[in-house]
Amino acid sequence: MSIIKINAITVPADSGDELARRFAARAGAVDGQDGFEGFELLKPTDERTQWLVLTRWRDEDAFAAWLNGPSFAEGHRGAAAEGGTGHGHGHGHGEGQAPVSVASELWSYEVAGGSAGS
Repeated sequence: MSIIKINAITVPADSGDELARRFAARAGAVDGQDGFEGFELLKPTDERTQWLVLTRWRDEDAFAAWLNGPSFAEGHRGAAAEGGTGHGHGHGHGEGQAPVSVASELWSYEVAGGSAGS
């Protein structure tokens, strides 16, 4: 059964478009990772300032292998400058780019049910 990792990224109201642009610029960066099943960047449609990055993995080991591997480090340079732990940030910024987010939390779930067509 797949596991879900949700990175809740808090961004100022005027920075969401930049977050989306940076994600688009790195689209596909994790696609080849063993055990990676897909991701969605979810934009709030109300007054919230938290964007959600929902990733699906085969299992916890696959997620841990990506988290501790070179692909994660390459895609997340500068996360520590944002006051984060470097775990699951997904901000999509590289060298020379100012941080977009002001905070981030990593939520972990497993699929407990749902519809057959997904």
